[in-house]
Amino acid sequence: MTYEKLDLQSPDGVQGNVEKIRELFPNVVTEGPDGLAVDFDALRQELSDTIVEGPQERYRLDWPGKRAAMLAANTPISKTLRPVREESVDFDTTQNLFIEGDNLDALKLLQDSYLGKVKMIYIDPPYNTGNDFIYKDNFTQGKNEYLEESGQVREDGGRLVANPESNGRYHSDWLSMMYPRLKLARNLMRDDGIIFVSIDDNELPGLQKLCDEIFGENNFIGNLIWSKKRKGSFLSKKLVSVTEYIVAYGKNSEIRLFGGKADASESQPLIKRTNNVSKLEFPAGTVTTKLSDGTISAGQYGKGSSSVKILDDIQIENGEISSVLKIEGPFIWSQEYLDKQIKNGAQLVVNTQNFQVRAFKAPDENSFKALSSLLDGVKIRATNEDGYEEIVATFGSPVMDYPKPINLIKYLLEAVGQWDDSFILMDFFAGSGPSAVAAMSYSTLSEKSVRTISVQLPEVSLPESEAHKQNLHTIAEISKERIRRAGAKILEDNTDQTGNLDIGFRVLKIDSSNMKDVHADPSELKQGELLDSVSHIKPDRSGEDLLFQVMLNQGIELSQSITRETVGGKAVYSVGEDNLAACFDDNISDELVKNIANRKPLYAIFRDESFKEPADKINAAQIFKQLTEGHTRMKVI
Repeated sequence: MTYEKLDLQSPDGVQGNVEKIRELFPNVVTEGPDGLAVDFDALRQELSDTIVEGPQERYRLDWPGKRAAMLAANTPISKTLRPVREESVDFDTTQNLFIEGDNLDALKLLQDSYLGKVKMIYIDPPYNTGNDFIYKDNFTQGKNEYLEESGQVREDGGRLVANPESNGRYHSDWLSMMYPRLKLARNLMRDDGIIFVSIDDNELPGLQKLCDEIFGENNFIGNLIWSKKRKGSFLSKKLVSVTEYIVAYGKNSEIRLFGGKADASESQPLIKRTNNVSKLEFPAGTVTTKLSDGTISAGQYGKGSSSVKILDDIQIENGEISSVLKIEGPFIWSQEYLDKQIKNGAQLVVNTQNFQVRAFKAPDENSFKALSSLLDGVKIRATNEDGYEEIVATFGSPVMDYPKPINLIKYLLEAVGQWDDSFILMDFFAGSGPSAVAAMSYSTLSEKSVRTISVQLPEVSLPESEAHKQNLHTIAEISKERIRRAGAKILEDNTDQTGNLDIGFRVLKIDSSNMKDVHADPSELKQGELLDSVSHIKPDRSGEDLLFQVMLNQGIELSQSITRETVGGKAVYSVGEDNLAACFDDNISDELVKNIANRKPLYAIFRDESFKEPADKINAAQIFKQLTEGHTRMKVI
C-alpha cells in the first residue's frame, strides 16, 4: 500500500511569499540552497528607476548590459500612437492594427489597453547570425536623458545596427535587445496565452534561458523543430541545414495545443507504470475481453511496476465482464473521467492475462492529439521556398528576403485556436506581414475571428532592392501593401462572405507625445514661446490624434469602433458602446455638455482650454454629476 505522511508543521510563510512574488516577477525568483529564493538585487531593479548595482553569484543567465535591459522594460516613454487613415483599410470597422515604429515603444504603449488580452504571440526576430541587424537600444544614459530622447526622436530605421561576430558583446547585445521586449510581451498575454519565437541554432540556448527567466522554466512548452527546406544547404560545420526551431512558452503550465482529432480506431492504455497507484471501478457490462465465459479470481496480475491488483472475483459472460471490476494500479485516468468516458460511449478492453486495460475514447473536448514537436514544412507546404513563392506571387518579385511561409503561422493558429472563437494574435517583428495574412486566411477558412496587432519598424529598403524599385521604401510599407493585396485576394475568392470578413487594418504610427514639453523653465522661453505655451497641445495634432492618446491612457482597446459627428458645430467622437465620448474643440457650450452627458459614457474627455473660464469647467462637471448620477467620469487634458 502507499500512503502520504502528514506534514504537521504550520505553513512555510517565506515560501508562500516567494510564490506570490514569483507570480508578479518570475524573473526575480531563482534557485537557492533551500529551494526557491528571491534575487533581491533583481527585485530592487524591478522597483527602481535607476540601475541597481551589486550583483551576487547565483544560478542564472547573466550578460553585460542585463541590468540596463531590465531598466529599459520599466522606463516610461513620452510617445503616442497617431492614426493614419489614408494608409489604412476599412479604418472605421476593422479590428486589426498595424503599428509602425519601434516595437519596444509599441509594447510599452499597449500595456494598459491590452494587458492580459493577447492569446497568441508569434515573432520572427533577427537570428543574430552576424550578418543581420538588431535594435540598438541606448540605455546607458540617465533617466531624464532617456526620457528626453525617447519623447522627441522619430523612428526612421536608424535604430537598427549591424551586429557582426567580431563585436565583443555579440551575444550580449542580442540578449539585451530581446529581454525588455519579451518581458513586456508577457504582460500582454492572457492567462492561457502562448508565445512562439522562431530561431535557429545560433541563439537557441540563450533564447531558451532568457525565456526560462521571463516566463518561468515551468511554463516551457517545448521546441518545435521546423523542417524548413525542400532541399538543404551546407553550413560551415558541413551539416546540411534543413531545420530551425520555434520556441514555445505559455503564461502558465496548463496550456493545451491541438495537434489534430484523435483517431477513433486507436486505443489508449490506461496504465502507466510511472503513475501513482489509484483505484478504479468499472461498472458491470462496460469492459470486454477475448475470454467468452468464466470466473477470474481476485489477486495480483501482470509484472513489475505495471502490475495491477484485482480486488474482487469477477464473472465473464459472452465476452463481457458482467460484474463490477475493481482494480488498483497506476492509472492515468481518474474515476470521474472514467465515468464521463463511459457515459459518452467509450469502449474498454482488457487482457485477462495481465489486466492491462485499454480504451477507445469517446469524442469530447479532450479528444485530440498532442501537437507534434516535429513540424514537417514540406508536408504542409510551409518551407522557405514556399515563403519565397508567396511573396513573388504577391509582388511579382522577391521584395523581402526569407519571409516566413503563411502555412507555418496558420499551423500554429490551428494549434492554439481550437477552443476560441475569437482571440488576438500579435507579431511585433512583423517583417513582410505573414502573420496578419495567415490570420486573415485562417479566419476565413475556420469562421473564427482572429484580430491582429502587427508592429514593424520603418526600416529603410536599399536603393538597389526589388522593394525600392516598386516604391516600397521601408519594410513597414512592404508589410502594409502585402496585407492590402492579400485582403483583396481573399475578398475576390470569397464573394459569398462579403461584409463578414475583416480584411482591413488601422495604421497607427509611433510619434512624440501630442503634448508640448512643459518642463522648460519660463526664464528660458522667448516671449513668443511663452505666449504660445498657453495651449499645451502641439498645433499639428488633430482631434483624432488626441483621441487615440486618450484611449491609450484610459486602457481602451485601439480597435474599438469610432464614430465622429458634429454637435452644435463641434466635432464629437464616440468610442465603442458608450465607452468614451470626447470633444477637443474650443468654446464648448452647456448644450454640448448636456448632449454628451445624456449618452452616459464611462468617460467624457475635453481639452482644458476648451472652456472659456474655470467656472465653465466646474459647471460642466456638475452637469455630468446631475444627468449621469455619477456614471460618467469627466476628464480634461
